[in-house]
Amino acid sequence: MIVVTGATGNVGRPLLRALTAAGHKVTAVSRQIREDAVPEGVRVVAADLTDLRGLRPAFDNAEALFLHDGSNSAEMLKPRDILSLATSAGVTRVVLLSSQGVRTRPDSHSHGVLMRSTEDAVQQSGLDWTVLRPGGFNSNAYAWADSIRHQRTVIAPFGDVGMPTVDPSDIAEVAAIALGDDGHAGAIYELTGPAVSTPRQRAKAIADALGEPVQFIEQTREEARAQMLRFMPEWAVETTLAVLGEPTPAEREVSPVVEQLLGRAPRTFADWVRDHISAFR
Repeated sequence: MIVVTGATGNVGRPLLRALTAAGHKVTAVSRQIREDAVPEGVRVVAADLTDLRGLRPAFDNAEALFLHDGSNSAEMLKPRDILSLATSAGVTRVVLLSSQGVRTRPDSHSHGVLMRSTEDAVQQSGLDWTVLRPGGFNSNAYAWADSIRHQRTVIAPFGDVGMPTVDPSDIAEVAAIALGDDGHAGAIYELTGPAVSTPRQRAKAIADALGEPVQFIEQTREEARAQMLRFMPEWAVETTLAVLGEPTPAEREVSPVVEQLLGRAPRTFADWVRDHISAFR
């Protein structure tokens, strides 16, 4: 049995599909998960990672764990307690969804310090562990969905600053391999898409998929900051703006790992858009 936390997220959903397609028994964990939201045969446990008592039943007969914060604040999680609970139930393998920022922004509270502490807990757990460090997700473009649907516009800062964003389904397929196959213990995999793209280029890819023009409106840094402060703490906003506006050379690098592990090139942003175009119509 493989336990998938964050099972209703952008990585969790395709991970459930990949694992069940490979013949694995799976338990899906999320706070408000429903049986009709998962593939047939997947066991469902509605639980919050911050509630160990509620989480305990998820580990019945479990052998492996995909650990993701499930949209909880990283500051609220107690990963060592979660891992201890998993270990006591018989789990022997853990795959952690971490962040590229552990390497590229080690002093950042949001992208480096908090995830580093979770990585430390995983690496010191005594389990066979694998750490996945993706860069920016293609699915971050969902933030543009409302303005595209209603005004056919994208409003974003740093229109011509590019990074190799990654398809969450590629992350999921790598996670499925690490959860189901031997040979990945102690590995840290950085995951990106196949090429650098800019927000302006990503907006055009959506327009091409829609078959209609989409106007790109570039925000100033201060305009973007004011918008982000409505739903993010200030320390997270500052790091996010730094990543988007002044990515380090490492954050611009295209990683070969997806192709090495999956035997094919990573999906492009245009591929992702075609698969999710209904969100933007």
